[in-house]
Amino acid sequence: MGSKNKLKRFRENETFHNVIQPTREALVDAEFLLKGKWRTDFFKNNNPLVLELGCGKGEYTVGLAKRYPNKNFIGIDIKGARFWRGAKTAIEDQMSNVAFIRTQIELIEYIFAKNEVDEIWITFPDPQIKYKRTKHRLTNAAFLKRYKTVLNTTGVVHLKTDSEFMHGYTIGLLHGLGHEIQYANHDVYRQEGSPEEVTEIQTFYEETYLAKDKAITYIRFKIN
Repeated sequence: MGSKNKLKRFRENETFHNVIQPTREALVDAEFLLKGKWRTDFFKNNNPLVLELGCGKGEYTVGLAKRYPNKNFIGIDIKGARFWRGAKTAIEDQMSNVAFIRTQIELIEYIFAKNEVDEIWITFPDPQIKYKRTKHRLTNAAFLKRYKTVLNTTGVVHLKTDSEFMHGYTIGLLHGLGHEIQYANHDVYRQEGSPEEVTEIQTFYEETYLAKDKAITYIRFKIN
């Protein structure tokens, strides 16, 4: 993407009512105004709150929001030029249950209050295979602690990935830490019984992986 196109998207994001772009300082040094008040002050309902972390273009956030109009969805990514597409689509389609936040995922405890979130989706994250990149892996122990803080007592996490490494690493970690794996599948499109929300919504990259005959894996788990 050219720099001019990126700048255009950044400027357009600033005009979108469904895009929030707090600075790191505003989150860390002060109480974020929407923390604990997403339902009452932003969505203005009491529906379940669902996050997509590392949402990319926002395709899954928007896809889930269309499928579940009685839930609120927030896509989070540091790259605003990417989720511009999802935010624009949500506005064009007059969807009131979608928002996007431009921030780093490790700051979610500053954005959401304890027990405020009902579900978390992590779709096609960078597996960060090199050992020195482990701290950036979105299902490592440190991130799981952050998720546990914002999730309510019945909250679950969904991991959908094309990386067998990420799938295996996460299952091993969950077993080791005593967390509850509710569902796991190594190939959601070839095995029966896969949840419809996993197979009916596909991102651009997922379609590319499927065209190359790559298996798509999925885990649903609860952090105890």
